Amino acid sequence: MSAQMDELIAQFENFRSKVRQAEARFAGVGDMQERVARLESTATSPDGTVTVVAGAGGTVTDLRLTAGATRVEPGQLAATIMATIRRAVAGAVQQQAGIVDEAFGDAFGVDVSGQVREAQSEAFGTAAPEPASEPQPRQPSRPVRRPAADDDDDDFGQGPILRRS
Repeated sequence: MSAQMDELIAQFENFRSKVRQAEARFAGVGDMQERVARLESTATSPDGTVTVVAGAGGTVTDLRLTAGATRVEPGQLAATIMATIRRAVAGAVQQQAGIVDEAFGDAFGVDVSGQVREAQSEAFGTAAPEPASEPQPRQPSRPVRRPAADDDDDDFGQGPILRRS
């Protein structure tokens, strides 16, 4: 009976040790949230006419156009703005993933940064970029093809999903 009690005590101590480790790990959540709130990613178009700043969660916080932007054809300017927004937002999301990885990646065996890069490469049809300390100018990504209304095989558009009773 004493051996069983010793085993139970050892298991309980092991459990308490894991709880203390988890508490220490989660104590850094406030710091992580503060770092995420302060993060900023700036992207400038290759021609220098558009600059976009994105923050946490990919929120666009600033858009600056140079005087030269007024001389660009409207459709091209819109495309340049959208491409620059995508780059700024992608950079902000990568930074945020890096902060999460630093705080929890090794504890849970998750590579959030790698998953973000992979998702971005699939979404933009490009090779997964490696993180860089400075933003790298990229060519505008090719437009994503949206399926035509009759192109998909789902039942959306067959009437309202929500009905009033």
